[in-house]
Amino acid sequence: MENDDVLDPAEGPQQRPQSLMLAFFGNHVLEEGDLCVSSGSVIDVLGRMGVGEQAVRSTLTRMVNRGLLSRQREGRRMYFGLTPHARRILEDGHARIWTRGAVDDAWDGTWTLVGFSLPESWRRERHDLRSRLVWAGFGPLQSGLWAAPGRVDVTPVAAELGLGDRIRAFHGQAAAPTGAGPLLRTAFDLDAIAADYRAFLARWSGDGPAPADAHDDLGRQLLLHTDWLELVRRDPYLPAEHLPADWPAEDAERTFRTLSKRYEPGARHTAETLLDRWDPKD
Repeated sequence: MENDDVLDPAEGPQQRPQSLMLAFFGNHVLEEGDLCVSSGSVIDVLGRMGVGEQAVRSTLTRMVNRGLLSRQREGRRMYFGLTPHARRILEDGHARIWTRGAVDDAWDGTWTLVGFSLPESWRRERHDLRSRLVWAGFGPLQSGLWAAPGRVDVTPVAAELGLGDRIRAFHGQAAAPTGAGPLLRTAFDLDAIAADYRAFLARWSGDGPAPADAHDDLGRQLLLHTDWLELVRRDPYLPAEHLPADWPAEDAERTFRTLSKRYEPGARHTAETLLDRWDPKD
């Protein structure tokens, strides 16, 4: 995959069109079965947030090339639908948002350790592996050794990248003189994670207006979900007992859920009115 992969957890504001596209398909296409939406519909939706037509078209093309979207022509229109791979990704994101929660309140002290050794020439493979490990909740302890609190299944990561013979995974607990708190601070930048949550709260909390780059509830919904999913991707789901007392994740999560519920009716109505859907089975 390219270094600007839409699923790269390190992506920043420059990837906004790709992130918004994922939020759009996750909120308004994922539950529609095999239904596809026209390119014109996607252009209309993202155009409400200032994304230009050319940027939308190039993003759709990249997602097709990466196996995230299917593309089919019906008459004079081009329609796009989710591939099975994209569905798995979006369903995982949905579970992280709505099921898992912002912090781990029931950690039993178990860690998952992953060790790997890749040739120096495998720069692309190393980048992809590190990106997938971050997405799975791992942080680097030292060269070639990563750790995540809890029991994490790394089989999908190894299978997706074809690196099963290069990865070693273990479950275990820290032993003296190593403590859980110092391990967390070594593997994860707690200050940076907390700052991300506080930035989210500064952008979305309170009764003031939503961000100026959204003009209706559909746009607000997609921006909100994009911002939150980017946070979730970077958050390794850390055990609450080892976090500072003023950890902002739960406040940020409450804000997200409140606003998501507020925007949902208007966003759904606008989408139903705006989207040109097509069922390839018809």
